Amino acid sequence: MSAKIRLRRMGGKKRPFYRVVVADSRAPRDGRFIEDLGYYQPIYNPAVINLEEEKVYQWLGNGAQPTDTVNSLFRRIGLLRKWSMMKKGEDVSDITIKTELVGKKKLKGKAKAAAKAKAEKPVEEKPAEEEKPAEAEAPEEKAAEEKPPEEEKKEE
Repeated sequence: MSAKIRLRRMGGKKRPFYRVVVADSRAPRDGRFIEDLGYYQPIYNPAVINLEEEKVYQWLGNGAQPTDTVNSLFRRIGLLRKWSMMKKGEDVSDITIKTELVGKKKLKGKAKAAAKAKAEKPVEEKPAEEEKPAEAEAPEEKAAEEKPPEEEKKEE
């Protein structure tokens, strides 16, 4: 039996609410689970996540593998960094785990259309001909900068 730390979907239609649970990898997503570790509420801005850290560390120590989504959440709140430091034996007393995840603000209506139009607008590029003379001038400037120190040596 391999244990997975995964999200268990709850809540109503279009109002997701997830519980972070440890479950057998063969169990269905919303089926039987071994232990509840906390919850994740993505519909709030900023998203809220609340975990019982000690239980999470205990399960990670026992070999439970987090799913990709849970791994991403753990990384974003700083739990994986703290876990890796704990494994190395470093001091983690000053590290705190975030309880809110600030993400991209979702745009609606006219703001969404304006952002899309801005993204599609082509960026004006300078013609390649203008860049070539600038590169040609650079060696001349270098040569001009090198000559004055030689002249100073001759004067002495």
